[in-house]
Amino acid sequence: MNLRDLHYLVALAEHRHFGRAAEACFVSQPTLSTQIRKLEDELGVALVERTPRKVLLTDVGREIAARARDVLNDVEQIRGIARRTLDPESGTVRLGIFPTLAPYLLPHVVPMVHQRFPRLELLLVEEKTEEVLRRLHEGRLDAGIVALPVHEDSLHAEFLFEEPFLLAVPQTHALASRPSLKLSDLTTQSLLLLEDGHCLRDQALEVCHLAGAGEKAGFRATSLETLRQMVAAGVGITLLPTLAVKPPVAHTPNVHLIEFRGSQPPSRRIAMLWRKSSAMTDFLQQLAAVFKELPKTLLDAHSAASPPVAAAAKSRAGGHSRRQSD
Repeated sequence: MNLRDLHYLVALAEHRHFGRAAEACFVSQPTLSTQIRKLEDELGVALVERTPRKVLLTDVGREIAARARDVLNDVEQIRGIARRTLDPESGTVRLGIFPTLAPYLLPHVVPMVHQRFPRLELLLVEEKTEEVLRRLHEGRLDAGIVALPVHEDSLHAEFLFEEPFLLAVPQTHALASRPSLKLSDLTTQSLLLLEDGHCLRDQALEVCHLAGAGEKAGFRATSLETLRQMVAAGVGITLLPTLAVKPPVAHTPNVHLIEFRGSQPPSRRIAMLWRKSSAMTDFLQQLAAVFKELPKTLLDAHSAASPPVAAAAKSRAGGHSRRQSD
């Protein structure tokens, strides 16, 4: 038994296909298949059920693959310790981040990371929160950026920043004339939301619950950009995180942004997570510190809000829309 064979088994457990697993390991399919059979012979148990269309691991195969994944992660931790002993600010960090934050945060923070750690190789993985957490547990990520709360005793959560939400409405919407909103102003509203699996959906549902608002029936978006375009098309209203409306994100015509007022305006709390057992803890603390240095203006909802739309302007816009439709 060697680390290479364990790597092949873990790849097969992840891909459930000899060809794709071999491709991921940069070997030929016959080589991978032969090594898996040798591992089975050495252990004296069947690890894989081979069927014409797919590969299934046996019960003992799944258990051994899980242990093998832990072994490979420990080996990588050992290598990481050695690399950082020689050069504390070099090496590779595999960082997961969820889709409704990644494209809006990374343009601001990646240059800061490169400036602070010029020899660091930062490998970014964009996945939904559930997948980020799974890969963290499996050792396939070194850290993840997610929205709190996360109830995982084995993970350390380092708070980074709080990001306010704004309400996005069409220019002709009744709320567009308001300079700011209270949550209670949403009581009779129905919001456009993302599909299941996005943490932003859960956050928006919580806001809806607190405000007594509902979800617009018959539609669930696959991305934040789809929500933005649905608002621009006049289909409905939604919540947008502040970073998603800040430059370099371009302004979308007919999308009017309104900030919330009050002692606790709706927001999401962002944190960096890593395994408490990680050998990279000291360095990850330094990396998290860079994320905490984001300019406060980037998280300022007031500066992102649109000026209130005058009633006369709304009337003209409404008339223009009616003339276009006639």
